[in-house]
Formats: sequence, C-alpha cells, structure tokens
Amino acid sequence: MAESIVIVENLRDWKSGFPESNLVTAREYLSGADYARRSAYHIINLCRSYRYQSVGYYCSLLAEARGHRVFPSVRSLQDLSRRSLYSLDVNGQTSPPLQALIERLEGSTLKVPVYFGSTSVEELRDHARQAFEQFPCPALELEVRLSGRVQVQAIRPLTLRQVVEDDYEAFARAMTAFQSRRWKPSRKPRAFSYDLAILVNPEEHMPPSDERALKNFVSAGKQLGIDVDLIGPKDYGRVAEYDALFIRETTQVNHHTYRFARRAEREGMVVMDDPNSILRCTNKAYLAELLAAHRLPTPKTRLYDKTSLLQAGKDIGYPLVMKLPEGAFSRGVFKAENAEQLESLVPTLFQSTELVLAQEYVYTEFDWRVGVLNRQPLYVCQYRMAKQHWQIVRHEADGTFDEGGYRTLAVEDAPADVVTMAVKAAGLIGDGLYGVDLKATDKGVVIIEINDNPSIDAGVEDAVLKKQLYAQIMGEFLRRMQLRRAGPETTGVGGKTGHPVI
Repeated sequence: MAESIVIVENLRDWKSGFPESNLVTAREYLSGADYARRSAYHIINLCRSYRYQSVGYYCSLLAEARGHRVFPSVRSLQDLSRRSLYSLDVNGQTSPPLQALIERLEGSTLKVPVYFGSTSVEELRDHARQAFEQFPCPALELEVRLSGRVQVQAIRPLTLRQVVEDDYEAFARAMTAFQSRRWKPSRKPRAFSYDLAILVNPEEHMPPSDERALKNFVSAGKQLGIDVDLIGPKDYGRVAEYDALFIRETTQVNHHTYRFARRAEREGMVVMDDPNSILRCTNKAYLAELLAAHRLPTPKTRLYDKTSLLQAGKDIGYPLVMKLPEGAFSRGVFKAENAEQLESLVPTLFQSTELVLAQEYVYTEFDWRVGVLNRQPLYVCQYRMAKQHWQIVRHEADGTFDEGGYRTLAVEDAPADVVTMAVKAAGLIGDGLYGVDLKATDKGVVIIEINDNPSIDAGVEDAVLKKQLYAQIMGEFLRRMQLRRAGPETTGVGGKTGHPVI
C-alpha cells in the first residue's frame, strides 16, 4: 500500500493546526536510500522554493524518477515558469454573484490565494478550480483584474512560507479535502499490466453508457490485464495516474470533458475521445463543411446568421430542420414547417451562437447508426423515431424524454452502402470510436452527423456482439497502450512523440 508523505525543508515550517501528516525533510528525502528503493509513495512537496534546480525542484524531479506520485509534478513547475501559458483555459462563468463583484470592484486588481483548488473568494471559485486543474500545485496566487469581466493576468506558485497566518485554517481544510479526495483509499498494489480510467458523470440524465455497460467495460478490461477505474468530473488531478482515458460522458468543448481529454493527451496517454475528435464532432457547422468539402452525401444543408436565416425557406424549402452547432441526443434541433414557425425560432436559435444550420427535412422510419472503431465497422443499429415525433428522442419540458425503438444488426447483415459510407465519414475525423448517423432514402444514403461519443448501452448496441463488443473496444485500448509502451520507433502512429492517439 502506498504511503503518503509531506516534504518540507524545515519541520518548523509546519504550523500548529495543519493536518496531521507524515513529515519528511527535503534533505532526508533526497539522501535517503529507503526512499530511493521504494516506489509506493504519494508525496506532497511543500518546499520553500520550486524554482529551477532548487531543493524543491529536485524533490519533485527525483520523486518522478523513483516512480513516486508527486504533487506538484515537474511538468506543473515548468508550466508555471512560462508566462505565455498563464491565460490558457482559465475561463469562469459570469454568475450573478460574480457580476455583482465585478461591478462593485470595477477596475480593481485582486490577488487571490488558491489552496488545493479552493479559494475563500466564492465568486471566483470556478476560476480557482480551472487554474488548479491546469497548473496543479498546492498553493497558487491568482492575479485577476476586474474590468467588465474577469481578466486573469498571472498565476504564480505560492510556497508554504507564503501562506499568511489568516489563511492557515483555509489551507489546512483544503489540504485535508485534497488528500481525502485524491489518495484515500490508496490505490491497490499494481496487479494488472495497464491502468485505464473511464470518465463518467452519475448526474448525467442521458449518459453514453448505462451502468450495465460500464460494468461490462470494467470486466472486459480485467480479462485483458487492464485495471479499469470509474472516475468523475472532480478527479482531474488523478488523470496522470493512468495509461489511458475512456470518456463515457457526453462531450463538449467548453466543458470539463474536453479539459480531461487535453490533459490525457498532454500526458502521452491513450485517450478516446481525443481532443481533436471532440472539437470536430461536437460542432455541426464544422461537420457540414467537412462533409461538403469531401463530397459526401448529406441532406441539403446551409449555414445562416441572424440576418439571413429567413432566406433558408427559399434556399432549401419547407419543412426545415434547424440545428444549433453544438448539441447532442436530439437537443438543440428544431423543425419549422413554414416561414412563420421559422421566424418564431429566431430568438431561441441565436441565444448562444452566431451561426445555425438549416437542413432539408428527410423523413425515414428510422435512422441508421454505425459504430466505427479504428476505421472498421463495429456494430449497426436502427433507431426508430419516438412515438408521434419526428426525432428518435423527444425531450419534454419537465426534463423527461421518450425514445423510439431500436433494432441491432450484425455488420455483415446491414446494407453494404450504409456501412461503407459510415466508415468513410468516420475516417475524416480520425481513427477513434465514432457513431455515424445516416438515412437510407430513395435517392441513396445520406449522412446526418458523426458522433465522437456514441451510445453503447447494454441490450442495445451490444445486442449482437454482446460481451465481445466490450472486449473489442478494450482490446483496441490494449493494443495502443502496448504500442505506446514499446516506444515511438515501433508505433508508426501518433504525433512527434510517436504516442498512439485515438
């Protein structure tokens, strides 16, 4: 079992009231042969300085060389030394309390301490969390300017000696929560060849995989020598502990799912969905242009802004299907039977976007969905329209939803033109796991969209392959993790590092 230790340069740095911890001095850690021989340590490095080649820097550097899990990592220390990175991804939501703070302190610059991702300035907790996620470090100072909005001007690491006495209680409380969240209970000794995390969100109403499917993924992984853990949105700091990340939560760009994917890719992990697939698939405007550029058949589709939307009826004809660029599971999709209905949709359509898609309405009794993994067809489903509705999912005002029926076919039993078109479309995005939606019409097969995070529910998509479906997906993860561990000279895939990227 891994032992947790806290490194300080002098035991007097540890104040009364701080969490009871196994304290080790930096000198003891750097020179102690026992620490060099054992790899099962979880370390919080609270040295007096993290600058390059300082004692604190070497504690993190040697910890990583010894196979210890250390916080902060050398990567975090390097990132914090580069001012050009400070503004990346630090974007908080302007809630009413935050807006009130901006108005009250307009023109002011604040220096906000952040301890283990927490801050006492409640209005800036989203900014603090995102800064901590991007630059994981025990204590940070977030310098923000309030000028109509929150402008992050600098993010600096704070040492333990820079924590002011008034903040001792807040520091202690945040550290206790961090240790409980991240390292307790300790991970079991390594009994598998690889570790894979599946990102899920128990609060999601329509997750890509249900509970039974997730259990099947875990079981399939273990049979292949992969230890599979389910992690949640609050586990960003644990991502680097794994060899691979499988996202089974509905993805969005301005969302923690994208940050998880980016973090995993930066760590050289195998990740599905990869950030590029999320960027490309979650925006229907991008998909429309991509498919058009490669001359793949789709319903007649055009992009419109607020001033030109009413021209869509003349360009395409009624009925029209209106789509917000970002949406999933039939959300953000509307139907206009005539010009009056189209005009009534304008306020709703342009609340959060400058462009919308207008698409020809093509009626079919069902949509085809082809699952594609690594440019090969994996499963084929027919999704029927919800009862008395024109979509496969009907969302009610109270948050409930109805779905149509389904039928799952073996790949070899599905129409060849549907399968071929789906594989071709998915290949434009990458070589990950995709779900391609198509319609078979009298004029041929047309592509509706490509999903980077396709549904895989027990009893639906796995109705034909059953447990073999999960084994094939976990097997692809295994293949790529093996290639990654073998090194760039053997992979022939991925970017500059040779890491396989899904």
